[in-house]
Formats: sequence, structure tokens, C-alpha cells
Amino acid sequence: MKHLFIILLAGSFLFAGNLSAHHSFVAEFDSNKPVQLNGIVTKVEWTNPHVWIYLNVKNDETGETVNWGAELGPPHGLQRRGWRRNTLSIGTPINVDGFLARNGTPRVNARSITLQATGASPGQTLDADSSIGSGQQ
Repeated sequence: MKHLFIILLAGSFLFAGNLSAHHSFVAEFDSNKPVQLNGIVTKVEWTNPHVWIYLNVKNDETGETVNWGAELGPPHGLQRRGWRRNTLSIGTPINVDGFLARNGTPRVNARSITLQATGASPGQTLDADSSIGSGQQ
């Protein structure tokens, strides 16, 4: 009985952590500020409650490269849309269609990710399971 209590207690702490980490779209992103980014994947975090992709984006005017973070939906939502952990790898050129962060940091809530065309392979566009589409506006 004591072991069951400890397991339930530990599970409740894990569940509470995920609840506090979740947020609504409007709390962090601005649906009036759509943006398209073109860059190279530098990191993929396949974790709950949201998958994050980081990409280096070069500013054509200044030549400066900035590392942007793109928030996608949860891993299980992306898997239902055809994503796998290895869909993107470091060095993959991608286009991100999304919405800017309200606080001005280089972060977006991604609506879709397009793998850039390479050779004879056309670019593939994948739904990013954005929280703007799930009624959290």
C-alpha cells in the first residue's frame, strides 16, 4: 500500500508540472503578426508539452544570423499528422510559417513547416499542429 501511495504521489507531481508549463496561444504569440522564416535546423526538442525546432535565419539586409525557436504542437499531435522524431535533422533547410512572439524575442508559433526542395525532390509541407488552430485564441 505504501508503494502505491508513493507512485501516485510522484505521478501527480509529474502531471502538475506539465499543466503549469502549458499556455494559451494569445498569452505568448500575436495572430496579427504572421511571419515566414527560411533557415537551417540547428536543434530539435521532441518533448512535451510542445516540440520546439530551432533554426538559423540570416537577415538579408544586415547579414546577421539569428537563431529562432519555433513552437509546434505536442509530439502525439504531430505524429497523427505524419511527423516522426527523425522528420527533421540538424542541417535541414526549412521554411516556417507562423506567428511572432509578443515579447519581441526570436520565437514563433509555427503553423506549418516546409522542407525545402532538393534536387528532384519537391518540398513537403507538414502541419505543425499550432495551438492557434485548437481554439486557444
